[in-house]
Amino acid sequence: MTRAVAAGLLLLLAVACTTPEPPRAQAGAPENTACGPPQGPPRERTPATIDVVEQAYFCILAKYWRAPAMDHRDLLVAGFAALTGALPEAPLELPALTGDRRGDWAAFEAAYRKITDRADLAEVTLDAMVAALDDNHARWVRDAGRPPGYYDGDGYGLGFQVSDGDPLFVSEVEGGAARRAGLRPGDVIENVDDPEVLRPRYPDAAPVELRLRRGDRRWSVTLTPGLYPRDLATLQTVRSRLIDDEVIYVRMRGFSPDAANRAFRAITRLRAGRDVRGIVLDLRGNGGGSPVEATRLVSAFTHGKVTSYLCTVDDRCEPGQTDDTVELVGLPLVVLVDRGCASACEHFSSAVKDHSAGLLVGTRTAGVISGPGHPFLLRDNTVLSFPTRRHLGPKREIVDRIGVSPHHFVPPTPEDAAAGRDAALATALTLLDRR
Repeated sequence: MTRAVAAGLLLLLAVACTTPEPPRAQAGAPENTACGPPQGPPRERTPATIDVVEQAYFCILAKYWRAPAMDHRDLLVAGFAALTGALPEAPLELPALTGDRRGDWAAFEAAYRKITDRADLAEVTLDAMVAALDDNHARWVRDAGRPPGYYDGDGYGLGFQVSDGDPLFVSEVEGGAARRAGLRPGDVIENVDDPEVLRPRYPDAAPVELRLRRGDRRWSVTLTPGLYPRDLATLQTVRSRLIDDEVIYVRMRGFSPDAANRAFRAITRLRAGRDVRGIVLDLRGNGGGSPVEATRLVSAFTHGKVTSYLCTVDDRCEPGQTDDTVELVGLPLVVLVDRGCASACEHFSSAVKDHSAGLLVGTRTAGVISGPGHPFLLRDNTVLSFPTRRHLGPKREIVDRIGVSPHHFVPPTPEDAAAGRDAALATALTLLDRR
């Protein structure tokens, strides 16, 4: 939910805002394994087969950024291990792999076809291959991502946002099972080892049992994931208001298309006729989206700078530049960040920090920014998405898996959440007072 290398919002935004890439030649790959970007409207999905797995395998080896340095056998072993897990009774054996990408595939396929050609097992195999990349922007996108009856105002899950760090606690209640059970911000979750169980994605509808603490009270509750309507404030990508009639506050939940323009319009509207002393840009829980939108937003606070690098496995890097057609805002900036700030949000945050375009307040960002995802259409009309180049920060620093550290570390606490206090925002306002 809140966190993006693992969050539903991150998945939705990253897939929606992937960057198309023109096809390039795949040396040694037969025509039926070629892959390119989707063209035209989506087509109806057909059953997955071992041929789809083959296409995805050669697509990864031809276009994934790390493929020239990869051992392709890792993909095959991962896929076969998943297959044996799904068919524990089957006499499956993976032949010796020699290191030849095509020959090893032929051996893998022959072993697979001896046992099955079931579509669900092709899915299990391909899921495992993609997971073996261990890349937070690599995914296989099917049409099962939305439950029946879904509309764009719905959320899916347990109905609450969760903090990061220790202790784990409810940071926001959105609805659904959490609201029905009476959960409140600040309720401490005492029995969850892996926070990902609190962020279920459809169709995972397994109930989650929680042990909670609120002050001296302790109790247990079982929540079942499901659809729930979200209010308008939760749905809005960009929200804005004035604080004390002199600080512009802008909350951005994602870098969806036109998000930067919406932020600019909000700033212009709130600034008109006022002596404004600064801007607080709240990117907490921002799961990312379009790197183009992130670059345009950075460009309102600094010009003539490199915002990031996109690099091949042998460190041939192309710089991304600010868009200097964007008018500079000319106001002090404080950015609120947390572990839910991921992908394009980290693109923005690292550029702001590296170029001293503003101050970061909160906690370290997610470290979920391996590189922009590029979509490739498979023959069953599903989409395989992964980076063709990796992301580095403006100083060529590695942000992926590490995140961007704030200038001022202000972690959330359950006491503040329960009382409705926002310590990070209070710190931001104090910093603007000093400028």
